[in-house]
Amino acid sequence: MLICKVVKPLVSTNRIPDFEHKHLQVVLDGSTQKVAVDAVGCIPGDWVICVGSSAAREAAGSKSYPSDLTIVGIIDHWDPEAGKTPPAGSPASTESPTASDAPLPGGAK
Repeated sequence: MLICKVVKPLVSTNRIPDFEHKHLQVVLDGSTQKVAVDAVGCIPGDWVICVGSSAAREAAGSKSYPSDLTIVGIIDHWDPEAGKTPPAGSPASTESPTASDAPLPGGAK
C-alpha cells in the first residue's frame, strides 16, 4: 500500500471498453506522478491509500480490470512531515539534553 496525495482528476473519454467509466486521479507518490483509479470519490488535496498489482484490479471491481493502482481509502488526518528527522545541523537536531540539564536529586541546582 502507498500513501499518496491527489493532485487532480484525469479525464480520458476515449478508452478501451474494459476500462469502463471509472474516475481517474493523478496522484503524487513522493515526487512521481501516477494515475490511479478512484474507487472512493476523493478530491484534489486529499491524502489517500492506494493499492497496486492484483489488489488494485480487485479493488477496481474485477481481477481482469486493467489497473495497477487504485485508491481504496481517504486518510482523515495525515501530517507528511511528522516523524521525519530534522536535517543535520538544524537547531532541532543539535539541541539534545545533556547531563547538566538534568535535575539533581532532591531538586538541588
